Amino acid sequence: MGWVKPMDKKTTTVKKKYDRIATIFDLVDHMILPSWRKKLLKNLEGYILEVGVGTGANLRYYNENAHVVGIDFSRNMLRKAKEKVHETAAKVELIEMDIQNMDFPDHMFDYVVSTCVFCSVPNPVVGLREIRRVVKPKGKILMLEHMRSENRFTGKILDIVNPLATFVSGVNVNRETVKNIENAGMTVHSERYLMTSIMRELIVIPNK
Repeated sequence: MGWVKPMDKKTTTVKKKYDRIATIFDLVDHMILPSWRKKLLKNLEGYILEVGVGTGANLRYYNENAHVVGIDFSRNMLRKAKEKVHETAAKVELIEMDIQNMDFPDHMFDYVVSTCVFCSVPNPVVGLREIRRVVKPKGKILMLEHMRSENRFTGKILDIVNPLATFVSGVNVNRETVKNIENAGMTVHSERYLMTSIMRELIVIPNK
C-alpha cells in the first residue's frame, strides 16, 4: 500500500488544487462544526477508514479504541494531517491514496468516515462503490456531507454557481449525494439535516 496508483487527468487536476491550498485549508474550512464531528466520531471503535482525511480535522475526536487509517490523494494535505496526529488518542495511519481506486482488500473496515469529501471526488459513484467494497458487510459508513439543496430555488442557484466553484476549488456545490449513494448499491439508514438540506449527517449501510 505504499505505491500510489496512477490517476486520471480529472482526478490529477483536482488533486493539484488541494495541494495548492493545503497550507491555508484550516483557515477557510468552517463548513463542519466541531460539535458535528464530535457527535459522529466519539464512540467509534475498531478498524476505521477515513477517506479524504485532508488536514486531519477529525483526528482529535476519535477515542483510544479506534484504529484509524486516513487516506487522501493530496500529499500536501497529508503533511498537515501528520501535524495533528499527536492530538488524538487513537492509533492513526496516513496513506496517500485515491478513494476511486483504493489499495485495500474487500471487507476490511468496521466503519468508513467521510466529511465533506464527495463534493470533490471526480466520479463520486465510483468512490462510493469502493467504500462499499472495503467496508465489512455489517459495517457502516458515517458521513457529514454538503450537497444540492432540496429547495427548488436554492438548488437552481447552486447549479448556476457550480461551474465557477469547481473551476476555482474543485468543489461541486450541487452534488446529489443521496442518489449517488443509492446508485453505488448502498442504503441511507438515517439522515439528519444540519444546515437545511444542504449539510447532512448520513449513516449508510452496504446492501447485501
